[in-house]
Amino acid sequence: MTGPKDLDPSSSPRALLGAELRHARERKGLSQEQLGQLLFVSGSFVGQLEAGTRRMQPEIARMLDEVLGTEGFFLRNCKAAAKSKYPEHFAQAAEAEAQATAIREYAPQLIPGLLQTPAYARAVCRAYDPTAPEERIDQLVRGRLERARILDDPTSPVLWAVLDEAALRRVTGGREVMAEALRHVADLARRGRVIVQVLPFEAGAHAAMEGAIKLMDFEDAPPLVYFEGPGTGRLEDDPAEVRRRRFTYELLTACALAPEKSLVLLEAMAQDYAHEEHL
Repeated sequence: MTGPKDLDPSSSPRALLGAELRHARERKGLSQEQLGQLLFVSGSFVGQLEAGTRRMQPEIARMLDEVLGTEGFFLRNCKAAAKSKYPEHFAQAAEAEAQATAIREYAPQLIPGLLQTPAYARAVCRAYDPTAPEERIDQLVRGRLERARILDDPTSPVLWAVLDEAALRRVTGGREVMAEALRHVADLARRGRVIVQVLPFEAGAHAAMEGAIKLMDFEDAPPLVYFEGPGTGRLEDDPAEVRRRRFTYELLTACALAPEKSLVLLEAMAQDYAHEEHL
């Protein structure tokens, strides 16, 4: 049997690689669970590879070629699919984010990347790496703004963000930058494009004090949760872990201000920042 052709790296290689994996698996008469057992991974992991929500790593690609008899096809092409404009620890999450139908995110220290303005994103990227060349900062900012283009679609994905009051009070890039950043978030909420809640200081101790949470749902793949720390990141597909973090997020929304009250607070803080800038 003639094997599949190598993928064209310019034409959504991850999606094409996932489609070829599905075809090769079905030709072997294997379910996702059965293939997962042969690879020592879960069936949901295989589903995420096929849906393009998880990046194929070389070791998995090598095992796929052995199990499916694809003569090195997946190992050769996973290198093209692995190319990314994002930092290595975040690349898989960014790629999954672009495929998600719903995103729920809690941000304890900063405005989430999908909601950032160019000036705010630049201030964040520069703070992360104060000695980086300006060209590198430009590249990081462009990548962050390109991610936000998923919000150009009027309905999908559904983005529900819980912002900690600390992220709104932390003056990032100066007061003018903060005024613009908060107006931008408020505008997206006013237009009904995103749901935003603020978790106020007065809420006290809460369920997500350990850090940020990003939950992602997909049309044709199991949900994921993403954990991030300084220079590190991890995608998790374990159903029990995803359920636990979803419950954590539900507790946060119960403690946070209602969307309309949150919007009023965002607009008031933006006005305060703008006023203080001109004093």
